[in-house]
Amino acid sequence: MGLLDAYNQWRELRYENHIANMQAQNKCPDCNGKGYHTFPVNEFVYYSNPYDCPGCNGSGQFTDWNELK
Repeated sequence: MGLLDAYNQWRELRYENHIANMQAQNKCPDCNGKGYHTFPVNEFVYYSNPYDCPGCNGSGQFTDWNELK
């Protein structure tokens, strides 16, 4: 169980660092400040229509993401 605990701690620390970096840049951690998400429809790099990020309601700002969290 030590390996699994070490992995979980590493993952939590990585997430906390990501949140801290995004807060310093005032960017939404979910969409990295873009304000939208796109998903590849298939392996030929065709992207579907973008939709607003649900974490920040499309603003791309950390302050909006933090209020909704």
